[in-house]
Amino acid sequence: MTDLKAGLRQAVSHFWLTRKAQAEKQGSQTGVRDAGARSAVTGGAQMDGFVQLIRLLLAEAKVGESDIYCKRGVEVPGWFRPEKCWDLLVVIKKRLIASIEFKSQIGPSFGNNYNNRTEEALGSAVDLLAAYREGAFKPSAPPWLGYLMLLEEAPASMTPVRASEPHFSVFPEFKNASYAKRYEILLTKLLRDRLYDGACLLLSNAVDGPKGTYSEPNPELNFSRFAETLLARVLAAAKVEG
Repeated sequence: MTDLKAGLRQAVSHFWLTRKAQAEKQGSQTGVRDAGARSAVTGGAQMDGFVQLIRLLLAEAKVGESDIYCKRGVEVPGWFRPEKCWDLLVVIKKRLIASIEFKSQIGPSFGNNYNNRTEEALGSAVDLLAAYREGAFKPSAPPWLGYLMLLEEAPASMTPVRASEPHFSVFPEFKNASYAKRYEILLTKLLRDRLYDGACLLLSNAVDGPKGTYSEPNPELNFSRFAETLLARVLAAAKVEG
């Protein structure tokens, strides 16, 4: 049985070490690094540790390797666009069981990236659920949707942020909320509005992150709950498929 905490530490460490290696590689090849954190982002693969952890948990739940899709075969139809690529899919006997997104955000541009991540998360869920409603995945039951976010724990992400209110007041929970708190609010609302079935928020800083250090600011959004609900859905689907 996989040790979730140890697996998470390994995934967090992989994230930071991969970012560092990619940034150094790009800088040595070009002599010039991309602006801001882009030098570490353009290489991709930082979230592969989390993907592999989920794959391991699915394998332990007796999901066949051929039923788990990452990097290839991850497109599913949308309603507002032809298709959307998810980071991980579980498809058993032509039935869509689960779709998961693995995202991260590192400074310094927390404001713009937070808005982009919010729009992406909402759009992906609304699009897939509408496609399901219109019969795109027949004969699938409603698929399990998951969203995992790793956010850099830094002064700019943890400090309260003033919301712009030129005409109308924002909802009270957003007043003076840091970007970390805004993500917590976002993911909680995505769950409670049933746009996603599982959501996870992890915080980690650039100093201790390479050693696998992380925190989970909200028990409702911890990885254990995220994994438990996913595996429960997968096991239920496996029984139906018999």
